[in-house]
Amino acid sequence: MQLGRVMGTVVATRRTNSAEGWTFRVVGFVNQHNQLTGQYAIAVDAVGAADGEIVLLTSGSAARQNALTAARPCDAIIMAIVDTWAVHDEVRYTKYA
Repeated sequence: MQLGRVMGTVVATRRTNSAEGWTFRVVGFVNQHNQLTGQYAIAVDAVGAADGEIVLLTSGSAARQNALTAARPCDAIIMAIVDTWAVHDEVRYTKYA
């Protein structure tokens, strides 16, 4: 899993049948200091994340292990929206701060 910040949306009106119903989001990876690393992924949004939210992203075969993506060509999925994140008891992110 990877922590990331939702940076935007990808709109693709022409897509394969296996991608119908998906919302694609641009996710920028963040480091342990909640700073963007410069690496990005396009992920299927399974949880309705908004721009700017910190999310948990999983990729590879793990991304196809839920009802939305099972047996479909998906390489990355947003699986959770982060409420709070701490490292060594130091809060690095709180959604409602």
